[in-house]
Amino acid sequence: MTTTKKFSAQLGNGRDGQDGRPAVGPIYRNLLAKNEFPPPLPDVSTAWDSFRLSAEKNAGNNMLGWREMVNGKWGPYVWKSYKEVYEEVLNIGSALRACGAQPGAKIGIYGVNCPQWIMAMELLNPDCSSTTRLKSIVCFTSFTEEENLKARNAGIEAYSWNQFLHVGKENPSEPVPPQPINICTIMYTSGTSGDPKGVVLTHENMAMFLSGLDLFLEQFDDKMTVNDVYLSFLPLAHILDRVIEEYFFHKGASVGFFHGNVKEISDDLMELKPTFFAGVPRVFDRIQKAIEDLIPRRRKIFHLLYKYKLFWMNRGYKHKHASPLADLLAFRKVKNKLGGRVRLMVCGAAPWSEEVEEFLRVTCCCFVLQGYGLTETCGLSTVCYPDEMSMLGAVGAPSVYTEMRLEEVPEMGYHPLADPPRGEICLRGKTLFSEYYKNPELTTESIRDGWFHSGDIGEVLPNGTIKIIDRKKNLIKLSQGEYVALEYLEKVYSITPIVEDIWVYGDSFKSMLVAVVVPNEDNTKKWAAQNGCKGTFTELCSLKEFRNYVLSELTVAAERNKLRGFEHVKGVVIEPQTFELLPGLMTPTMKKRRDKMLKHYQAEIDDLYNTLAKGKC
Repeated sequence: MTTTKKFSAQLGNGRDGQDGRPAVGPIYRNLLAKNEFPPPLPDVSTAWDSFRLSAEKNAGNNMLGWREMVNGKWGPYVWKSYKEVYEEVLNIGSALRACGAQPGAKIGIYGVNCPQWIMAMELLNPDCSSTTRLKSIVCFTSFTEEENLKARNAGIEAYSWNQFLHVGKENPSEPVPPQPINICTIMYTSGTSGDPKGVVLTHENMAMFLSGLDLFLEQFDDKMTVNDVYLSFLPLAHILDRVIEEYFFHKGASVGFFHGNVKEISDDLMELKPTFFAGVPRVFDRIQKAIEDLIPRRRKIFHLLYKYKLFWMNRGYKHKHASPLADLLAFRKVKNKLGGRVRLMVCGAAPWSEEVEEFLRVTCCCFVLQGYGLTETCGLSTVCYPDEMSMLGAVGAPSVYTEMRLEEVPEMGYHPLADPPRGEICLRGKTLFSEYYKNPELTTESIRDGWFHSGDIGEVLPNGTIKIIDRKKNLIKLSQGEYVALEYLEKVYSITPIVEDIWVYGDSFKSMLVAVVVPNEDNTKKWAAQNGCKGTFTELCSLKEFRNYVLSELTVAAERNKLRGFEHVKGVVIEPQTFELLPGLMTPTMKKRRDKMLKHYQAEIDDLYNTLAKGKC
């Protein structure tokens, strides 16, 4: 077994909090940075350095691939080499200068994943107040005559991609390389309410990410090569996909874009045959279901092979050596459905079910692991080690240029010096963002004493890895990676006349919300009279018809308030007693103690999710 290994270095003993400040745990570092951060790559101090050097070294390699429609069907992947892309980048830079953009200017990119990030036409709306500040727009395909006229009427210069490249060729200018302290990108986080936050990442942040991943991967026998291929379908405005592609370009490898329909992603997999695949839990849930549909009639044999391979993996054998016979008889068919060449699958954006992770580790014949990070940390804060079954369910150890510690969250009962250590994950290091764009107040609130407060609650496991167990301030991610503000939803739903009180619950391993509802007694009795139902208030609360009515009223409230689909409550538990009468569920200031609520209703919640999974509710 490998559970005795330690995967992080612990520095210091933390602070007990007796001085009035929250208690904090010790600092955790990657073992490669136990004593100090190692020196970064000598020739790469900016993302531009990485791309330029890779283009020189790998000029003829395939860099960007996409599929074109041929006779009404999606054809094979066509590619642009590193040399071709580099030349286009220089021309685009020259065209921007010719249009008046100076070094340091900010350029907006909006579109789906493609080699050009197809530009959306709605920016041409002349009624938009921002139109007066928009001088030029570049469509990554081409404009229609109607769209060109619309742009001219709005006082905007409109270019097709090829026209813009021609402008650059006709007006060449020397590149002005960025400095490490310059802004590399402003990436906006997907907030649930209010304005999105613009996370400012510098070139140094990106360069240190590349250096750290290089050093980390050097520990393992399986190296990344120029022959590796990544299928890009997560949004490029998502930090996970962005940093993966940056690293692939750094190594001279290839990135192929999906053709635009996630439901047909299997077709892109078979055509591209990627070696690396990244997704969110919801995507991997679908993969698991697809694999289970492939299981032959002799399910008992499949599960015997599964248990046999899992046994040897748990004993410390690498996945490819645990049971070659099981791979030959059953699991190679799974790998073939993923294109046949996948060597690594990574899950991010939200916690992953241990059951699904274990299943894919056994059946996919490749490395399968989790990582954890935020836009504010340039994507990678912790990462798991390949083939380490002791990390199942965890998100790994701190990355090379990251320091991590836990901070006490007294209102939720989490303490970093308890056993096990639990608390809010705080991060600092070389990949930490510099600020929220034009929001100094939020920057000061989020970065205190040099530590970024993530809002995620972590637990340090005995082997030095971290596990995500909760979310501070009740902002959670569902399994598809969408943020949900539970307290906000409770305010929306509580306005419903039939609702006296409501507790909304979301599990990061599930895709749906459920709720415990305390009905309004008077309105419940009115419903009963109108529907010919008799009984005490408690008896009425137990009726399936009443439960369905409450759920329908919540749905009406959700639609009236224009909640998004994943914010709709899909199932309810009816509680006849008010939460205040149930011991321990409320604070003295009448706030719900969510950990106690979950413990109290755990059985009902589990039954409800099982019922929803079976489609009976």
